[in-house]
Order: sequence, then structure tokens, then C-alpha cells
Amino acid sequence: MFTIPSLLEDTLHLFFPHHCNGCGDDVLEKNHLLCISCYNKLPRTNFSNIPDNIIEKIFYGRLPLSAAYSEFYFSKGQLIQQLVHQLKYKGNKEIGFYLGEMMGESLLKSSRFSNIDAIVPLPMYANKENIRGYNQATILSRGIESIMRVPVFDKIITRNRATETQTRKHRTERWLNVDGSFFIKDIASLIGKNILLVDDVITTGATLEACGQLILKLPGTNLSIATLAQASK
Repeated sequence: MFTIPSLLEDTLHLFFPHHCNGCGDDVLEKNHLLCISCYNKLPRTNFSNIPDNIIEKIFYGRLPLSAAYSEFYFSKGQLIQQLVHQLKYKGNKEIGFYLGEMMGESLLKSSRFSNIDAIVPLPMYANKENIRGYNQATILSRGIESIMRVPVFDKIITRNRATETQTRKHRTERWLNVDGSFFIKDIASLIGKNILLVDDVITTGATLEACGQLILKLPGTNLSIATLAQASK
């Protein structure tokens, strides 16, 4: 039996189809950007609940973290690469917010991230952000914020110089490439806080390390890290 609301929804779907951001299928729930099949294909790590996970081990001896995790494993040619590409290069901020919400749900369920006071997106160099129109880490952070109800501080730390692409650089070169490239504009806003530093994809962690070291110089700060995906080195 047809009802007016269902008929209206079917009519709207006819003229404004709602497609999966993964496979393009139009059979998906109204408030989702991925169909059930694509959603279930996402390679979750479950690291948010695992102490001493791979992400935390990246920073052993380099950065004293309270906790760290990545939501997904990053694999070339797979769905997660397609979604990251849409976020970073195709202007698809909606999928970034949606993926950020997934991160927020994992973080909210984990006791290891229960004391977060502030979310800080890893900054982009201003000129690069102006060309792209947004910082993908900020989009992810807004999705996390909507679930955790923790404020995003996206103007507190800036990236004060351009850096070369990290691709094909080994660990030492990556560190030298980003060392000294961050600046905290409002120190008082971060003092004494438990901070969650957010980025999209982590490989060696050199950029996060450089920014994290600066944050941990502030009195009373504790640092955790969350990234959307973890790529192999």
C-alpha cells in the first residue's frame, strides 16, 4: 500500500537519485553515503580498542602518546583509496564528514579516548589549502566532533611553510622535510588539555610527529592521534 510520504520519497528519488559513493548503486539508506555492501567492505582495523597497536608503535621513542589509532587499512586500488581520493582531490567534503562520523563512533565507544578535550586537525600550508578550498583533516574532525561533542580547534596551529611531497622519501628525509614547519598561534587555548590530533592517512608519521612535539611542549598537555587510514611504508 502506497502512502503519501513513501510516494513523495520515491518521486524525489526519481528526479534526485541518491547514489553510493563507492559503487554508484542507488539502493542505499537515505542518510548514508555508502550502500550496505560497500560499508561492509571497508577494512576496519579496530585499533581504537587495542593498546600497543601498530599506530602507537610507529611513535615509540619518538612521541609520548596517550593513545593512537587508524580507522581503516589503506590499500591501493581498493574502496578506501577511492574514498580518500574523492575527499582530497574531488571536493567531496560530504564523504569526509561521513567518514569522520565513523571515526567518531569508534572513538566514542573506546575508553582509551574518553578524556579528549579538544580536536586539532593537522594543518595544511595556507596556499595549498586555499587552492584546494579546504583541509581534509578539518572535514574529518568536524565529523568526529558531531559524534563526540568535543570542539574542533582548527585555527590554533598553522603550517608556516610549504613542504615537499613526502612520497618516496625515507624516514629521516620525511622528518627533515617537516621539522619546524608548525606554529601555535593561541597557546593558552591548548594548555592543560587532552588533545586529539587528526589526519587522513598515516605512513611513517613524520608530519604528525613534528606537530605533536610542538603540542607536547605546552604545560599539562596530553596527546592522542587519530587518522582515517594507515598505509604501509
